[in-house]
Amino acid sequence: MAFLNRLGSILRASWPWLRIPFWLVMGLVFGFLLPYTLILNARLQDRFNDLVFAVPTRVYARPLPLEPGRAMTPATLELELTFAGYTTDGAGKVQGSYAKNGSRFLIASRGYSGPDGGELPHRLRVSLANGQVGAIVDDTNDKPIKAIHLDPARIATLYGAQQEERRIVRLENVPPLLVQGLQAVEDRDFNHHIGIDFSAIARASLANLRAGHAVQGGSTLTQQLVRNLFLDRSQNMMRKVNEAILSVLMEAHYSKGRILEAYVNEVFLGQQGSQAVHGFAAGGEFFFGRRLEDLKPQEIALLVGLVKGPSYYDPRRYPDRALSRRNLVLQQFHDTGLLDDAQTKAAQATPLGIADNAQLPHNRFPAFMQLVRSQITADFDEAALRDGSLSIFTTLDPAAQLYTEQAILTTAKSLGKRGAAAQAAAVVTDVATGSVLAVVGSRDPGDQGFNRALDARRSIGSLVKPLVYLVAWSQPSKWSLATIVDDTPINMTQPDGKPWTPQNDDHEIHGQVPMLDALVHSWNLATVHLGIEVGVPRIKAFLESFGLQDVNPSPSLLLGAIDLSPFQVAQLYEYIAADGHALPLIAVSGVMDNKGQAIKRYEVKGGEGEYQAATRLTTWAMQQVVNSGTAAAIGNSSLGSLHAAGKTGTSDSQRDSWFAGFTGEHLAVVWMGRDDNKPTGLYGATGSMRVWQELFRKLPTRPLSAAPGDGLEMAWVNPQTGKRTDPSCQGARQFPFVSGYVPDAEEGCFWQQFKGMFGGGDAQPASPVPSNPTD
Repeated sequence: MAFLNRLGSILRASWPWLRIPFWLVMGLVFGFLLPYTLILNARLQDRFNDLVFAVPTRVYARPLPLEPGRAMTPATLELELTFAGYTTDGAGKVQGSYAKNGSRFLIASRGYSGPDGGELPHRLRVSLANGQVGAIVDDTNDKPIKAIHLDPARIATLYGAQQEERRIVRLENVPPLLVQGLQAVEDRDFNHHIGIDFSAIARASLANLRAGHAVQGGSTLTQQLVRNLFLDRSQNMMRKVNEAILSVLMEAHYSKGRILEAYVNEVFLGQQGSQAVHGFAAGGEFFFGRRLEDLKPQEIALLVGLVKGPSYYDPRRYPDRALSRRNLVLQQFHDTGLLDDAQTKAAQATPLGIADNAQLPHNRFPAFMQLVRSQITADFDEAALRDGSLSIFTTLDPAAQLYTEQAILTTAKSLGKRGAAAQAAAVVTDVATGSVLAVVGSRDPGDQGFNRALDARRSIGSLVKPLVYLVAWSQPSKWSLATIVDDTPINMTQPDGKPWTPQNDDHEIHGQVPMLDALVHSWNLATVHLGIEVGVPRIKAFLESFGLQDVNPSPSLLLGAIDLSPFQVAQLYEYIAADGHALPLIAVSGVMDNKGQAIKRYEVKGGEGEYQAATRLTTWAMQQVVNSGTAAAIGNSSLGSLHAAGKTGTSDSQRDSWFAGFTGEHLAVVWMGRDDNKPTGLYGATGSMRVWQELFRKLPTRPLSAAPGDGLEMAWVNPQTGKRTDPSCQGARQFPFVSGYVPDAEEGCFWQQFKGMFGGGDAQPASPVPSNPTD
């Protein structure tokens, strides 16, 4: 009591001198420090609470379907696995890894959740044979699996202004060794301090004083997180004050677990080009190609060690530094009881093990991504895509995309000067669903500029012809493959008053020919005569039914005087490939929110189909184009077993080279040309068709049936008259007809004998070899 009285007396006596400093301090506290702290506090809470929403929208390829009988090669399966981030470890035990032995694979799948459900993780034995999947067996119970999907590759991330990559993980899903090891190395008193560890600061100061330079830091994990979220790397006093205040405030507002979880997801660990790698989960994929929960002790130690200096200890640039740092961290794990002697020695003896092909997904396919954006913006604006933490599942087939890119580069290189001057674009679809599997908008596949697949409008030339013939064959009572048409000169005046005198590419006149031969050999004059009889307005209306606008109303339309993009051509040919089903081409299958709930599905319903008989006649005719017509180079090669249907196209003066062809599973449309619209010197068969061939030499696909489709019946005819005849007659040919529309008129072999009597010789079928195999 006496002490308190004495202290009071001293304060009263000193007050005249302490009064001014006291009120200055109080003014500083209440006038500046308190308001400033409140501002920092509001900023802290806004930023920290928003962390959960800082996940960018991610874009995925399609899940890889596997089932017995599906077309697949070992090279393609390995490409798919590698692109999806699977690593080969010789055993296939850890999720996200595989082992390969010839055509046999042992795959430890990760499992995934998608708009249409998903799959649980599995350990699979997959055997391939004869270009297809032979068997799939669950390795855990030795039971066969009828069908399964592997988790899809991530192909892009839609960012905001900064290109940062994260994999958000919850603390309970982080390996305990990483959580405890991080604290052991960076902040051993994390669970006890208030955001600032004064004892650690004192120890670091003493160590630095003894060494004469900075050898140890005293910052806590909380302070490091504050620097990552709010501050720059400057060393001025104001930054240190801000760091201290924010650290104490963070500890006051949030639990240790929440702070640690934020740190695990936010810490900077490296750089992939302009893309910053944040968080241990992203670091695990970036350096090792595996998920965080699958990492080994030495791999966790390397990630923890990188916290001190991601650039200085970059294991790809400075492996010796990284190895030394990793082993030091492993020793600290041992010293704190996290690893025993044997575990520590074994981990320190292993190499770094950085995966050569490990990388974070970046926007690898700009042409395809442009299509994704164009199709999804009707439901999600740019801000929602950038900040909505969405998962977009697309239809992209990584193998189809990569093989198409390679086919364009290989073909352009093989064409020498002509290829060097030409650009290229391609679209690949699934014929059964209309799913877009690949889009290439430039011969440089990473080009972020002009997307020729979607935006280049070029004259399609003879690619229009199958559609002209299809419209005719939709009237089976009037036209069939055996119907005789005129391939004779024609002179016309177009609607604009200009004369039009088309010619055949071979500059020959073929006279009276079956419609099949006219299409197989791409004879212009026969097509014009047919198109005028069918009616140009009717053909124009048919093309406009696919959403095309301003279709050329002139007869020149019949020879391809219409400018379309490769994507638009693919939409037209998808109709034929899909057996008369008008399937819209889609690049997105569904969208999920950040809780894993499907919020949008994009489904296509094909309906009953239209003009299916005419479509099947067209498909069969296009198969003859590949067998003996302008695309015979395909039929005469190893690709002949695909029984593909196709059509070449060349615009005036060889400015555009086109090819569209489909198998039982895939449709691919390829264009080559010059951006300045100058001649390329390439026909459809010498340019784009070679890209198609190069693609399908690698892409596993199901052959197209060589038999006519349902609703068609075969009959023998005289190709000179189109009348039915006996198959024993010389020159008789078999044509498919729409059931019920086989010609009634019939003639035997007498016509041959009659002609022979008068020196006419034996009737011969039209030559199976095209007069001009280039188009």
